[in-house]
Amino acid sequence: MNFNIYLDDETGRQLNDVARQAGINRNALVRRAVSEWLNRHGKPRWPDEVLAFRGMADMPPFESGRDSLKPPVADPLA
Repeated sequence: MNFNIYLDDETGRQLNDVARQAGINRNALVRRAVSEWLNRHGKPRWPDEVLAFRGMADMPPFESGRDSLKPPVADPLA
């Protein structure tokens, strides 16, 4: 996909300098920057509190009940 962006002169100069130092062209640098930004901000993310949760001391781990589950029923439409 192609599209145009417009940058002020100072930002354009900085982009040129950084691209030259990185040894890549401006388009590659912009592609990389947008991709990295989208990876950080473009997808919903669980809050840090949820990601850090390691369970409760007085509760058995969720996976401990797996052995008592019934096997899946064969899908009659499969």
